[in-house]
Amino acid sequence: DHYFREVEADAVESVMTVAGFSFGGAAQNSGLAFIRLKEWNLRKSSELKVGAVIGRAMGYFSQIPEARVFAFAPPAVPELGFANGFDFELVDRVGHGHTELMAARDQLLAAARAHPDLRNVRHNGLDDVAQYKLIFDLEKAGAQGLDKSEINTAISAYWGSVYINDFIDRGRTKKVYLQADSPFRMQISDFNRYYVRNQHGQMVPFSSFLSIDDKASGSPRLERFNGVPSVEIMGDAAPGKSSGQAMLVMEELAKDLPAGFGFEWTGLSFQERMVGSQALLLYALSLVVVFLCLAALYESWSIPLSVLMVVPLGVIGALIGVTLRGMNNDIYFQVGLLTVVGLSAKNSILIVEFAKEIHKRGTDLIAATMQAVKLRLRPIIMTSLAFVLGVVPLAISSGAGAGGQNAIGTAVCFGVVVATAFGIYYTPIFFVVVTRLFSSQDKGAALLNRLHAFRARFRGRTGNKQ
Repeated sequence: DHYFREVEADAVESVMTVAGFSFGGAAQNSGLAFIRLKEWNLRKSSELKVGAVIGRAMGYFSQIPEARVFAFAPPAVPELGFANGFDFELVDRVGHGHTELMAARDQLLAAARAHPDLRNVRHNGLDDVAQYKLIFDLEKAGAQGLDKSEINTAISAYWGSVYINDFIDRGRTKKVYLQADSPFRMQISDFNRYYVRNQHGQMVPFSSFLSIDDKASGSPRLERFNGVPSVEIMGDAAPGKSSGQAMLVMEELAKDLPAGFGFEWTGLSFQERMVGSQALLLYALSLVVVFLCLAALYESWSIPLSVLMVVPLGVIGALIGVTLRGMNNDIYFQVGLLTVVGLSAKNSILIVEFAKEIHKRGTDLIAATMQAVKLRLRPIIMTSLAFVLGVVPLAISSGAGAGGQNAIGTAVCFGVVVATAFGIYYTPIFFVVVTRLFSSQDKGAALLNRLHAFRARFRGRTGNKQ
């Protein structure tokens, strides 16, 4: 609280702290703080952005040896996890036990923190703490007329509480609970004060069958994932790396763990892993839809190929743009990539459509193509230039949500520029090559059809003579 209010006063508007609770679990040594930053227009400097504030905070908190403090941004999609970045579940599939699970966790955390592609990797849970272990001598308890259920019930009543009944007090119904008074349930030695009634109605002291191990330790929070013992590990990708790359790194590091330990993705990472594998299928489906639309437009299966062959030029341009600006291959870039596919095809359509019509009138194929290029050069440049200038504000915008706008704008600007610059040269070449290739095949097919027709006619005449 002091750090954010004093050191980061230029960026932080308010701080709310919660003691005894965190996203990793509830405990006396846990805490949570929600940091509200000032409005975007008051934090125009790059030193006051979220990433810069988190970086400085992590550097400051890492100097505190008595605690583990992490600063992180909220998740990109609300209700899917607690923080931005990846959400990894280390699971014990074969039942190695809690001790070996903690050892595997420490091994994975050490490897992840040493990897340059990962940052802020942490265990989202509670470490093992000292515990008191109650050891019952069931033989001694049984000899005194006690069983395990009676002992457990007595402990629950003394240290927790047990409901007895209700009573009426001044017209209000109140509940009666039995519990040891506060001074008598503060120390482990208080068990020597307790008694439990046996089957014969006699009061038996706990000290006669109970011993205490004060050197035990264990986890204050038992974690399960799909019913299997697990440990939740969270982290972020290093600057310049995408979340997908960070997830691949974690999967590779998990392969070095002992046999029997596996992993699962949860939260936003699970959704990303499910949807990310479908990206190539969606791109392929988009190209198929464009191809079918062009085939219906030109009433040909071959001419649309000359249009789609220009699409890779726009994709290459988009990749060059995001690489030069140090951006990631995220969902915003992929949306921009689909836009580039459509715009690249649009420029080729303007040339192919005119070239096809002129060629139908009897003009030579190359002459018709050159004439179409000359006729449509200015419209192509004007429409592409107008679109690029309209998208430039997205590419250079700043403010809240500017990351997605920059990704889409950059991909579309560079993609359209490269597709236009090279498309006006390569589209005529692709059109001529595809047209000649398939026209020669069409002539061969027509010749075969004529031969089959002549053969059928010849057989018909022979049959008539007979």
